[in-house]
Amino acid sequence: MKVSIMQPYFFPYIGYFQLIANSDVFVIYDDVNFIKKGWINRNSILVNNTSYLFSMPLQNVSQNKLINEIFISDLDKWKMDLLKTISSSYKKAPFYQDVYPLIEKIISFDELNLAIYIQNSIQNLCAYLNINTKLIMSSEIVKNNGLKGENKIIDICLQLGANQYVNAIGGFELYTKENFRVKNIDLKFIKSEDIVYQQFKNEFKPWLSIIDVIMFNSVEDTRMLLNKFELI
Repeated sequence: MKVSIMQPYFFPYIGYFQLIANSDVFVIYDDVNFIKKGWINRNSILVNNTSYLFSMPLQNVSQNKLINEIFISDLDKWKMDLLKTISSSYKKAPFYQDVYPLIEKIISFDELNLAIYIQNSIQNLCAYLNINTKLIMSSEIVKNNGLKGENKIIDICLQLGANQYVNAIGGFELYTKENFRVKNIDLKFIKSEDIVYQQFKNEFKPWLSIIDVIMFNSVEDTRMLLNKFELI
């Protein structure tokens, strides 16, 4: 069984969904410390042919808190502003009529807990893309929470009965294949190929949020893009 583990990201880039689609079980790593200025509560979309960083406002943010201990601002103005920005930026995109109601549903979700809010968004996006991977919150897994880093990842894999662990290529320097091998787990890294598609008639801006991908690509074409990677 193939397992992958990632922190919950808000409308992440396509590589995140490549990781999910290539796994039997995807663990949303919600019981690790929040990282400021990361991708947990922000991402980028195309606005006036430039990469525009959007974010959700959070309450009492601290890197000493776990992700599932962080709460979203209870003011709805940010949701309305973000929806307005997405609508105005993509209203002429080929799949706007299909995608915007999904984005509106996700952003309008009535939940203040950051981890649960993002979990809901990932579930809805996976359903739209016909990704049937099982999603589990890390906090729901009985494991040794005293472990850190690689050892905690290995413990989660063992608790789930994994024989292969797939990680994003960004973690290549963080994990050692031999340490997984002694536990009978095959460690692989997913490396995305160059992913290019038509964004209106402008110069292509790569690695934007999944919002950009599905605004310009059908579900079928997006699923083809999900297969553009190498396992190393």
